[in-house]
Amino acid sequence: MSDIASNPESGGIGRLAELIHGNPMDRLDTDMRHVIEALAELGARPLEQSSPDTARRQPKMIDAISAIMARQGRAPSEDGVSTEDITFKGAEDDLAARVYRPVGLLSRLNPMIAYFHGGGFVTGDLDMHDASARALARRTGAIVVSLDYRLGPEHKFPAAHEDAYAAWRWLVGAARELGGDPRRIAVAGEDAGANLALNVALMARDAHFTQPLAQLLIHPIAGSDMSRPSYGETLRARPIGMPGMQWRMRHELEDREQMSDPRIDLASRADLAGVAPATIILAEIDPLRSEGEALAEALEAAGVNVTCTVHEGVTQGFFGLGLIVTKALFAQSEAAEALNQVFGRGRRG
Repeated sequence: MSDIASNPESGGIGRLAELIHGNPMDRLDTDMRHVIEALAELGARPLEQSSPDTARRQPKMIDAISAIMARQGRAPSEDGVSTEDITFKGAEDDLAARVYRPVGLLSRLNPMIAYFHGGGFVTGDLDMHDASARALARRTGAIVVSLDYRLGPEHKFPAAHEDAYAAWRWLVGAARELGGDPRRIAVAGEDAGANLALNVALMARDAHFTQPLAQLLIHPIAGSDMSRPSYGETLRARPIGMPGMQWRMRHELEDREQMSDPRIDLASRADLAGVAPATIILAEIDPLRSEGEALAEALEAAGVNVTCTVHEGVTQGFFGLGLIVTKALFAQSEAAEALNQVFGRGRRG
C-alpha cells in the first residue's frame, strides 16, 4: 500500500497546484481559522505523522470547540435533544448506536435519520460526531440514530460497508419500536460515513429492500483519483489534506487496486439511477471537494435529484462546529431544509 501513501504522480500535481493556488490555510474564514489554531494549540498532529492508535487518541475538533468556549466563558446551552446509547447486530459483532430524540416527538411514526459518522474509515466514533447528529435531530425534529461500524486497519475494507448495510436493515426493522416510521427514514453521513450512506442506498436498491427516503452526503469519500484539483490544492490543509487522505486509504484498503472498487469510487459508477434525492454538502478546503462535485454530476446524469453546495473558507469536518463556525450553521440549515421537505415537515430552528 505504499503507492497509495506516496503516489508520485499525485504529489507532483499537488506541488504544482499549490504553487498556483498558494497555501490553502490562507483561505480559511475567521471562524474556521479560530478552530484550526485551537486544535494546533491542543497538540493535534497531522494524520500522516501518526499511527491509527495515536490518531484516535489525539485532540479532535470537538476538543478545540470546547477549549474555545471555555476561554470565552461559555457553556453549551440545552438543545432539547435527549440521547440513549444502545447496541445493534452488525455484520459480525454487536456495535454501538446512539438514539437522538428531539423535543416535540409524536408517540409513534416519527421521521428518522440513519447517520454514519466520519473519520475516513480509520478514526471516528459516536462521540466525535455527536454535535452533527444533535444538530440534525434538533433542526429536523426527526429521531436520529448514529450508527457505529468497524474501522481499519484492524478491520479492512469492506468491513465498514458490511456493517453499514446490516445497520440499515436493523434500523428498518426496529423503527417502530424506536418510535419511528420505517417508510420515512433518510440516510446521512460525513466523509467515510457519506460513502457508507450512498452505498446503503445502492445496496438496498439492488436487494429490493426498503430504500432511504433521502440522502444527506457531507463531503463524501467518492473517488479514487487523487490527481483531481482539490487534492492538489490541499497539500498543507489541516486537519485533512492530501497526505491525510493517502494515510487513510493506506490503512483502510488492502492494496491500491481496491481504490477502484465501485464502493469506494462512487463518482465513476454508471449504475447510480434509482436512489433517493441527494443533498451534497462540500467544504472548499478539502481534498474531497472535487470528487464530491464529480459525484453530484454522476448522480444528476443518472436522473437522481441532486443539490450540491460548496461552503467557502472551511475544511473537512466543519459541519458539526456550529457553536463557533457560522458556515456550519448555514450547512445545517440547508441539510434540515432538504430533509424536512421529503419528511413533509416545516422548518425548525
